[in-house]
Amino acid sequence: MNYDCLIIDDEPEIASGTCEYFNLFEVRSHYVLTAEDALSFLSDNTVRLILLDINLGQDSGFTLCKTLRETLDVPILFISARTNNEDMLLGLSIGGDDYITKPFSLSVLLAKVKAILKRYSSSKGESERRLRVHGETARFHLDGVPLELKNMEHKLLKYLFDNKGRIVDKDELFQEIWGDNFVSDGTLSVHIRRLREKIEADPNDPLLIKTVWGVGYVYDEDAC
Repeated sequence: MNYDCLIIDDEPEIASGTCEYFNLFEVRSHYVLTAEDALSFLSDNTVRLILLDINLGQDSGFTLCKTLRETLDVPILFISARTNNEDMLLGLSIGGDDYITKPFSLSVLLAKVKAILKRYSSSKGESERRLRVHGETARFHLDGVPLELKNMEHKLLKYLFDNKGRIVDKDELFQEIWGDNFVSDGTLSVHIRRLREKIEADPNDPLLIKTVWGVGYVYDEDAC
C-alpha cells in the first residue's frame, strides 16, 4: 500500500497520537515502534516521507537512516528530545532532511510535513511513479524501494514493462506468462489488480498499467 508518512518512534503514545492526528487531516500515515518493524513495513509498502526518532530502544535512528538511504529516496525527518548541535549535524550529514526536537506541536509538525510533501511532489510531478528494474537481479524498485512481488506477479510485470508502449493482448499474456491458453480472464484480472495495488498511486485510476478494453493491457511508457 501507499502512505504519505511512516512514523518510527518507540514511544507508543507519541507514535500513535501523531499518526492519528495526521490521518485526521488526510495525511495517510502508519506508525511502527522498532527499526525491525520499520524495515518489514517498507518491504511491503511505499511511503513519501519518514519521521524517525533517534532513540529506538536498543536500536539507533542514525543507523536505521543509513540503512534506509541505501535504497530509499524520500524525505527523512529526525524527531528527538536531544537538542545538542552534534546530534543535529550528524542526523543531517547521514541523510536526514530536517531535525525536529521534542516536545513538538502536532499542528506545526503537520504543517511542516504537508509543506515538504507538497514541495517534493511538485519537484517530481504529482503522478510520477519511478518504477525501475535492476539489471543484475531483475528486481523492481518503486521510488527506490524494492518491490515484494510473487513469482507470477513479477513475470507479468516484467513482460509488460519490457513491452511498454505496446498493447499486449490477453492471449499473448496467457501464453508468455502461464505457458498455455487455459488461464481464465478472472485470473489475469486478479494479478493485474494486485500489481496495481503495489505500483499505482491510485489503483482505481491506474497510470502505469492501463486496460485496453476487449484487447488486453499496455504499460504506459510515458509514465515511466
